Amino acid sequence: MYAHIQLGARNLPLMCAFYDQVLAHLGLERVVALENIGPAGLYWRRPRRRWPQFVINRPFDGMEAGVGNGTQVSFLADRRGTVDAMWAAALAHGGRDEGAPGLRARYAPDFYAAYCRDPEGNKLCFVHTDGS
Repeated sequence: MYAHIQLGARNLPLMCAFYDQVLAHLGLERVVALENIGPAGLYWRRPRRRWPQFVINRPFDGMEAGVGNGTQVSFLADRRGTVDAMWAAALAHGGRDEGAPGLRARYAPDFYAAYCRDPEGNKLCFVHTDGS
């Protein structure tokens, strides 16, 4: 299990608005107000839970944030409808389609997923399996 996943961001207000809309479908809440961002960045987590967290921030090294080739962040959804809702929210808030919701039998017979890019080009996957 991971403690947190962090993505670099160039436009924090844009990315914050995007992830507020998308991650709400998983019951995640943003903990830090955009105007109060500190060194840890902006992060989302479940209410009354410290970990795990999803974080966006400007890179610590001062260089511009970029996307990694072959890098993907996947979010586990509680049902197929949540996958559909997250994908629709992503596209409605500046995301780019990388694969509509549907079964991906090449991974597993019950692997239902959708893919997109966030406004800065990071690849995301929203997935549900019968065992999730």
